[in-house]
Amino acid sequence: MAASQLKSDSKYDDFDYPTTSPTVQSGHPGHTTPEQDAQVYQLRTQLEQAGYSERLDTLNMLRFLRARKFNVNLAKQMFVDCEKWRKDFGVDNLVRNFHYKEKPEVHKYYIQYYHKTDKDGRPVYIEQYGGIDLTAMYKITTAERMQQNLVVEYEKLTDPRLPACSRKAGQLLETCCTIMDLKGVGLSKITSVYGYLKNVTAISQNYYPERLGKLYLINAPWGFSSVFGVVKGFLDPVTVQKIHVLGSGYQSELLGQVPKENLPKDFGGTCDCQGGCAFSDAGPWQDPQWAKPPKWADSKADASTTIEHTPTSTIPTHQPQTGADAGLEQKDSAAGQQVPMGQ
Repeated sequence: MAASQLKSDSKYDDFDYPTTSPTVQSGHPGHTTPEQDAQVYQLRTQLEQAGYSERLDTLNMLRFLRARKFNVNLAKQMFVDCEKWRKDFGVDNLVRNFHYKEKPEVHKYYIQYYHKTDKDGRPVYIEQYGGIDLTAMYKITTAERMQQNLVVEYEKLTDPRLPACSRKAGQLLETCCTIMDLKGVGLSKITSVYGYLKNVTAISQNYYPERLGKLYLINAPWGFSSVFGVVKGFLDPVTVQKIHVLGSGYQSELLGQVPKENLPKDFGGTCDCQGGCAFSDAGPWQDPQWAKPPKWADSKADASTTIEHTPTSTIPTHQPQTGADAGLEQKDSAAGQQVPMGQ
C-alpha cells in the first residue's frame, strides 16, 4: 500500500510533526483504506454526540480503532472507559503538578527510565527488575505514587517525547523500544516480579493503546523462554513479532536495534551520561532543535497544587501497577480480553 497524506480533521488535528507512519500496514496513519477513514469519522461523530470534545484527533482515533481491530463500537467503549479513568485518576492535574522527588531512592530498588532512541528513532524505555524489594520501596514511596509516576511518564511519552522523535526522524513515531532486564530475578523475587509483570499491561493496554514498538526481555532466567512459548500461542501474531526473549547473550541482537552510543554501558553500549543514564532523560525531547513545549503545559502548574509525598513506614498489601508500554493483546483482543506478561 502506497503511503498517502493523513486524512485529517481541521477541528481536531493540529500537528506540528510528521503524520505518516513508517509502518506500511493497513490502519496506520498514511496507510488507511477508505473504509478505515470512514470508521474514524464514525467513531469521532459518535463520541461528539456523546459529549466528548478532547483527544478526538485522527491519530488517537486510529490507535483506539487498531486496538479493537477497527470495531467502532468496541473502540468507542474503550475510549469512553479511558476518559472516565482519566477523570477519576486526575491525569490532567498529575502531568502538570506531580513531583516524584523520591525517585533517586526508589531507583536503588526499581530502575525505570527513558533514554535516547533506537535505530528507528523511537524512545528507548528501560526497566530493571532484579533489585525489587517491596518492603524497602514502600518505606520510601507508595503504590499510588508509583502508579502516578507511571501515568505521568506515559503522558510525557505522548507529548513531548514522541513528537520530538518524529520531528527528528522526519516520520511519525508512535511507539517505544522497551528493554526489560530480568537479571537477578531468582526464586526469592519471583513472586514480586510476577506481580509487576502481571500488572505491567493494565494501564498501557487499556488507556495508552498501540504504544509498543519492540520489547526485549533480556537476561531471561532458565525456563522463561519455554513458558513464553506457551503464552505466545494466545497472543496476536503482530504482537508476538514485537517481543524478543533473550538470555545473557543478548547484546548482539540488542545492539542491532539500539545504536551503541545510545545504549547505556550496563547493557553493552558506550553511553555513560554525566550523573547516570537513568537520570539524564537524554533524547530528542531535550534538544531545542526538535523539542517543543507539550500542549498540556499550556496550563501552568500552581505550586500550591504540587503533588508531593511524605514517606511513611506503612506497607500496602496490594501490588502497584508499573511498567513500560508492553501491552500484549490476545488473538481475540477485539473482545477486550488480553494476557498480561508473566501469565
